[in-house]
Amino acid sequence: MNPLDRRRFLQLTGLTLGAATLSACAGTGGGEDSGDGGGPVEALTMWSNHPGESKPTETQLLEAFTAETGIAVNLVTAGKSYEEVAQKFNAALSGGELPDLVVASDVTWFNFALNEAITPMNDLWSAVDLDVDGYVESLVADYEFEGQNYALPYARSTPLFYYNKQMWSAAGLPDRGPETWAEFADWAPRLASANPGIPPMALPDGSNYLDWHFQGMIWTFGGAYSDEWEPTFTSAESLEAGRYLQDQFKQGHLAINNDPNSVFGAGQAACLLQSTGSLGGLSETAGFDFGTAFLPGPPPGCPTGGAGLAIPQRISDERKEKAMQLLAFLTNTENTVTFSQATGYMPARKDALDTPETQAYLEENPNARTALEQLEANTQSQDYARVFLPGGGARIGAGLDRITIGGEDVETVFQGLADESQQVYERDIEPQL
Repeated sequence: MNPLDRRRFLQLTGLTLGAATLSACAGTGGGEDSGDGGGPVEALTMWSNHPGESKPTETQLLEAFTAETGIAVNLVTAGKSYEEVAQKFNAALSGGELPDLVVASDVTWFNFALNEAITPMNDLWSAVDLDVDGYVESLVADYEFEGQNYALPYARSTPLFYYNKQMWSAAGLPDRGPETWAEFADWAPRLASANPGIPPMALPDGSNYLDWHFQGMIWTFGGAYSDEWEPTFTSAESLEAGRYLQDQFKQGHLAINNDPNSVFGAGQAACLLQSTGSLGGLSETAGFDFGTAFLPGPPPGCPTGGAGLAIPQRISDERKEKAMQLLAFLTNTENTVTFSQATGYMPARKDALDTPETQAYLEENPNARTALEQLEANTQSQDYARVFLPGGGARIGAGLDRITIGGEDVETVFQGLADESQQVYERDIEPQL
């Protein structure tokens, strides 16, 4: 789905979508303005899950903001994942204390926009002289709703293919990632034989975005989660992809758990599918030389993803303006460079790519260049069934756990995903179109 299709969907749904559609992560409204009654803003609160192990970097940037403005910022760990942050924010909408700035993922933000829980920020850009044209246009467009933007890109990413060069060499493999999933299937036994007791690949489980990574895999088989609103889990191509995933797991070629980064970083897997946002942490913790590559093709074999920063609706105008000032500071050119180099997330600003610091960094760290090249050559926007249907990602992830860890029949599980997705669409989406 391209950005124009995304905007068209959001325009069609309107603000009347209703509470049923928002059940995945949007609140019920109500509660008083948590602002300070119009007095001077001396402190702000930011809720984050510290994507890409970024808490030290976020702390550093917030301290710099305080030094520059005199406004203190309380950095709150609002959850371990984007979904946990969304749940905490959802609970606060029912009367709790709201933050001034909150991390909102590309899957969760529009539910809050539909429920008028986050602020349209275009007017606020002018108030703080923010140069929105300096951001990557497609990343800004991801947060557009009825001509207004409800977030700005912050920690944007794609999955990457990480591989242990020593284990690759031991198996006699070329210094690159597999070009197709069929090639990986050919390579996996060689990796297992050359590295006894080490699974060829580590993958996150269904509660840690296996559904995001598998979305690219299913595309390369010619399948998809959906064709716009029509579920396509049971197409021959989608079922083939599901059986491939299950078969590779059964053969011991895939180790699926809730912390694959630690497994790969400890040298306990030959390769890893994980976000670009894991690059910074793995570069520090892995005690071996590793490379990065595109996800296997044929293209497109990789979805986009990540998160932006949003401002709650029910805080005072004074706090909104100061929150926008903070958001602009966190995503200015200099700080975008700092954040992307510390984490591995893609720079959200075009001008950040052109700085001497970024160019020098990419020359010294070719692994970071892979994500930027893949963005143009191997990605597409995500399927409606994952990002627009309430609970889509969690539902698909649970299904993938069932066919791998649970060993259940692929066709039965995928038929259930199709049926449930259709029910959610007919109940929560179709009446509003």
